[in-house]
Amino acid sequence: MSKPALYGIASSRAFRSIWAAEELGLDYDHVPTSFRGDNQKPEFLAVNPNGRIPALVDGELQLFESMAINLYLTKTYGAGLIPEGAASEAKVLQWSVWGISEIEPLQMQIVVQQFFTPEDKRDAGVVARATEALARPLGVLDAVLGESAYLLGDDFTIADLNVAGVMDLLSMLKFDFSQWSNVTRWLKACQGRASYSSAKAVGSGA
Repeated sequence: MSKPALYGIASSRAFRSIWAAEELGLDYDHVPTSFRGDNQKPEFLAVNPNGRIPALVDGELQLFESMAINLYLTKTYGAGLIPEGAASEAKVLQWSVWGISEIEPLQMQIVVQQFFTPEDKRDAGVVARATEALARPLGVLDAVLGESAYLLGDDFTIADLNVAGVMDLLSMLKFDFSQWSNVTRWLKACQGRASYSSAKAVGSGA
């Protein structure tokens, strides 16, 4: 039986899925695929016609979207990362969707300005407004993490990995989390896992 094949690189949304695979100790093939051309090659478009990373091939299954990939990998290969029961699974889905709907659009406004916009065309106002708007979801997250070590309680789950994976871009931007002490503590714990470091190494080709 062939190994699952995961397409992407660490400096992209694919990092979330590479991290999940590493956390699960999955025996998989990493197929380095950048968003600067590799993703438009016919062989990749046959896997994901949207031309975006990450993508997963596992047997006859072809799957795209990082959150869908992570939930599939966890349900299939790592029961310990997803609590049992419909309510707990719904909470995992809730936080996963929350990350890509409440955090990601705002952080991407900052990313686009700082990394993809020529310096003479950058709009400091866009960055300032996005930074200000992030205070609300980060406040929500901080309050939840004031009640428990992780999002669903005392144990690290795929919900934590998914949200911390989204927020990894903010860490790369050296975003100031200091006013949200619980978020700071939680991110440090998530990023301190061995799987986080190994995913960075795998995804960068190191």
